[in-house]
Amino acid sequence: MSEYIPTIGLEIHAELKTKTKMFCSSKNVSVAAEPNMHICPVCMAHPGTLPVINREAVRSVLRVGVALGATLADYTEFDRKNYFYPDLPKGYQLSQYEYPLVSGGELEGVAITRVHLEEDTASSMHEEGVGTTIDYNRAGVPLMELVTEPVITSAAQAGNFARELQLLLRCLGASEANMEKGEMRVEANISVSKISNSKDTILGTKVEIKNLNSFRAMERAVEYEIKRQTELLERGEKVIQETRGWDEAKQSTFAQRTKEGSADYRYFPDPDLPSLQLSEIADFSRESLAGQMPELPWERRERYLALGIKKDDAQLYVQEAALGGFFEEVIALFGGDKARILLASNYIANDLVKIIRDIEGRDSEYQSEIPISARNFREIIDMLAEDAISSRAAKDILIVCVQGGIEEPRRYAEREGLLKASTPALEHVVNEVIANNPKVAGDFRAGKGAALEFLIGQCMKALRGAGDPAVLRELLIKNLG
Repeated sequence: MSEYIPTIGLEIHAELKTKTKMFCSSKNVSVAAEPNMHICPVCMAHPGTLPVINREAVRSVLRVGVALGATLADYTEFDRKNYFYPDLPKGYQLSQYEYPLVSGGELEGVAITRVHLEEDTASSMHEEGVGTTIDYNRAGVPLMELVTEPVITSAAQAGNFARELQLLLRCLGASEANMEKGEMRVEANISVSKISNSKDTILGTKVEIKNLNSFRAMERAVEYEIKRQTELLERGEKVIQETRGWDEAKQSTFAQRTKEGSADYRYFPDPDLPSLQLSEIADFSRESLAGQMPELPWERRERYLALGIKKDDAQLYVQEAALGGFFEEVIALFGGDKARILLASNYIANDLVKIIRDIEGRDSEYQSEIPISARNFREIIDMLAEDAISSRAAKDILIVCVQGGIEEPRRYAEREGLLKASTPALEHVVNEVIANNPKVAGDFRAGKGAALEFLIGQCMKALRGAGDPAVLRELLIKNLG
């Protein structure tokens, strides 16, 4: 067991899904077809322009606060965070320092420090032989920043927290939060300290890791940094407080710059923006916001588990919006029939998912429409529950439905002879198979058990999968006796 323990805090930025930017009327399209399409004098910081606060962006952050069980601010203001960089046209960023919109709260067992609102920077693009160019489409996009307490103790816990936050933001309609598009960016603050016998553990030197563009990259970066810092301490060396990047190709972090403190940014209240007394705005009250809250991811997960849905399947329906929406339609069609809902869930999570992936070459993210109607899917499940078709037949019908080949599953099953045969019909097929395979029948009578499996297979082939293997087994044993 290592004598060092890690302490991790996360800073997560998410671009909010509003129609316009944070302080101007330019369209909120951070990744547009052409550079610098959605800009105006305000977000380009032309002299004499004045910003105006985006009301919907404020509301989105407050809704996140309600979902987290946090404290909503009564008073808030925007501050100027001063630093120079080419992607910051004003020479400062409008953010919140002393009076964030949201304080406290908890998610996935992790305590939250604060959630505040700011504006995003422009995008810097580095091209060899050309140099650095700036696209200002992203400049001024509303950006939510959430800061956790330094209470996370592993890369896996950090990953679980970030994934749950992404689900929450999507559920609330606050952000698409796609990491690969830069709509959600995660920065990890990591320190390693020696285990102490005293109650108060002294935290180690904090290192911040940036440029984390996927959950898996974040987890690997955190694991690497814990290992790097531990090895430094074991050699008696010091950890330098700095900002580091993540090199995906080398699977390692690298030094970027020494870490700034808050004093370096010279925060002060922005003189062009009014402070807000949120208690004076009726639709910003906790009661008003809570009354419009949708079913939250963890609430939905618990509802599925109460139905008896497997834990992994419940997570799948919460995580994949299209699959979850489809399952909700199916639940509604079955009313309170729990047995059929569970049967439907098994076929969605296993068979339907596999069929879609095989046909469409899709690895994950079922964001488009599921290629079978809930009504047709219900008809297949009804036939299964009634023991009218076999599991094999159900899968075959499901494939044809997904491919768009049929409108009515029951009629298709009747036309193709997929409905289970009656006992007299099964007796007829069993006798034919025995008659056509006298040697195999003899082998079974001589005590070779494998011969029976062959005969069952021949019966199923003759019935085109419409037979019940258990019934066929009994009939074969009886007729071979």
